[in-house]
Amino acid sequence: MNTPPSKTTPKRIQRAFWLVLALILGLIGWWLLAKPGQAPAASGQTSAATLPAGSEVAVFAGGCFWCTEADFDKVPGVLATTSGYTGGKTANPTYAEVSSHATGHAEAVQVVFDPKQVSYRQLLDYFWRTIDPTARDRQFCDIGTPYRTAVFATSPEQLQVAQASRAALEKSKPFPEPIVTQLLMAEDFYPAKAEHQNYHQINPVRYNFYRQGCGRDVRLAQLWGELVKAKP
Repeated sequence: MNTPPSKTTPKRIQRAFWLVLALILGLIGWWLLAKPGQAPAASGQTSAATLPAGSEVAVFAGGCFWCTEADFDKVPGVLATTSGYTGGKTANPTYAEVSSHATGHAEAVQVVFDPKQVSYRQLLDYFWRTIDPTARDRQFCDIGTPYRTAVFATSPEQLQVAQASRAALEKSKPFPEPIVTQLLMAEDFYPAKAEHQNYHQINPVRYNFYRQGCGRDVRLAQLWGELVKAKP
């Protein structure tokens, strides 16, 4: 005896169809809107008058600034982070201009920190473990000079500490490839548009989809092993 088809089957098929369609449309929307065009922003580095008393500023380029900002937001003693552009020749660049590789800028993050809670050397040692320092002019799935890694020292003292940190890493690194991350004196820092700030908090689904799809954490685990879990 044949069992008659369930009356709920068409509804289940229809529901599955719309779920799949919504997923496809969501992915398409993510790729179209994930990193929208950047409007001109105010130029220059953070003014000392706007900094909390006793705080200091560090600047790091670690590939996609969404990820670098998210990583430093986890650090106790970091008071503020700002995604932006530095290291190039174009004043007040747009996101589209930086992405075109024509400005010389790198995506970077300006970090305001309390040195009583976390030292600059601790931030450096942490920074190394959030990047692939063996990759030249790229990071993970992002390719080109805007995604190069660099430390932009905001004082001669910071540059000396950065040089010492890299020298120590050259001796202790758990991978055989050479370190190609640049150590430079900081230049003007241009904040990105508001929609790029705190992206990991404002758009967590898109951010996590991007980070996982880019293979960032997988590669970091390959490079650093258990060290990737170490806190500053």
